[in-house]
Amino acid sequence: MPDRRIPRAFTLPWGSGQVTEEAAIEGGLHAPSIQLLHYELGARKGQNAVRFVAYDEDGHLEQRPLIVNEREIAALRREVQRSPRLRALLRRLVED
Repeated sequence: MPDRRIPRAFTLPWGSGQVTEEAAIEGGLHAPSIQLLHYELGARKGQNAVRFVAYDEDGHLEQRPLIVNEREIAALRREVQRSPRLRALLRRLVED
């Protein structure tokens, strides 16, 4: 998997900022990734968001939905555990 430094810039139509944490694994056909985004400019300035993406074999962001196979869950979970702010935000997604 290509080295993707953290933080690094991202740009979306509604704002831009930094990828501040990333949990990524090598998944075979692609590299699933869960990213913590922090908006610095635009309508979402100051907010955090979670982005679910995948990278192709050349390290380019894929333009399709992220699909995580159940055999990849344990490895992706280990990577999420290394990203405390991302983990806390994901916990809010799945816990009561």
